[in-house]
Amino acid sequence: MERTSGKGLELVEKYYGDYGCRAKELKRRGKKIMGYLSALGPLEIITAADFIPIRIKGDVNEPITKADSQMETIVCPFVRNVFDSALKGRYDYLDGMVIPHTCDSISRTYDIWSYNLQLPYSHFLNVPHVTDEPSLEFFKEILATFIKSLEKFTGNKISDERLAQAVKAYNQNREAIRQLYELRKSHPPLISGVEMMKVLVAAMSLPVEESTELICSVTDEVKKRGGAPAEKSARIMVVGDQIDDTALIEIIEKVGARMVMDDISIGSKIYWPDIEVTQNPIDGIAERYLRKIKLPTTYRDTGDTYQDKLEERFGHIRQFIKDFRVDGVILFIYKYCDPYGFEVPATKTYIESLGTPVLYLEEEYSTSTFGRLKTRIEAFLEMIA
Repeated sequence: MERTSGKGLELVEKYYGDYGCRAKELKRRGKKIMGYLSALGPLEIITAADFIPIRIKGDVNEPITKADSQMETIVCPFVRNVFDSALKGRYDYLDGMVIPHTCDSISRTYDIWSYNLQLPYSHFLNVPHVTDEPSLEFFKEILATFIKSLEKFTGNKISDERLAQAVKAYNQNREAIRQLYELRKSHPPLISGVEMMKVLVAAMSLPVEESTELICSVTDEVKKRGGAPAEKSARIMVVGDQIDDTALIEIIEKVGARMVMDDISIGSKIYWPDIEVTQNPIDGIAERYLRKIKLPTTYRDTGDTYQDKLEERFGHIRQFIKDFRVDGVILFIYKYCDPYGFEVPATKTYIESLGTPVLYLEEEYSTSTFGRLKTRIEAFLEMIA
């Protein structure tokens, strides 16, 4: 990898603008590349199997022209867009793909992915939707089955030692990006929301050690900016699923606000919970992916009252609002996304109960529909000014 010292943001621009270019380069050098969908892709296991994991994303600037011949148009626009990108050859360098059981739009289209892409390896990861003890034990067996399938495909043993090394590497990666998030607490933040989005996207396209090196380089670079004069601008938090493009953030920041925090599935949702180091690495891995990552596809029946249940599901948002001094929240949901859509009333009510205004937006995974968002965001910012 190119040395990142002193030019972290420059490399971020490269990896963001040409997503997957590093994976292609590693592929040419003989490395195997594994694509995965959603925050529940078990990176530690993929890495321990000597694959380079890359999170699959679409292109909000690219119209869907091929996927609709294979998928119904009521399927989540994000999934259709990603599938469209795959059909157009954007991920033709993949050696395999892992699709976790999350929403219906992902899990019910696994056969379509497998049939059309014809990758050497594909695996459906049957993640439970509840977090009780039987479900946790079931998930451990599911992960063990995944490991066995990788061993059969590669012909190599995935030892506990290799899993432990991967766990350590990803915990270090998560700690590094949390340190970068810390630089968003100042007023104004040292790193803009647009820059942070590009870092998050670039980071999920790299091997873990390179990702960590890049993040640390960006952190060192941003720290040198020093403090800027305080300014009067709304501090915004974005809540949603896989928002993996700067388009929405650019709208927010171009109208005078600052995007200082997120609760999205390529951001804080996956970087806050670490894996506990356990004697059997699978125990810690299963605990993190099933219980620690807060996704609406996982039901948590804890607490005696409804308010207790809300705190379990959204308490981390309360802490983010406090720590990052958030003035308003933009709740951004993709059309036909049932899991996030069903949670909108509870999410919105909970955040507003904290005294924080919320703007709820439902849109396509496409910049073609983003023009009308600007007016609503401007009105929201005027309201909270």
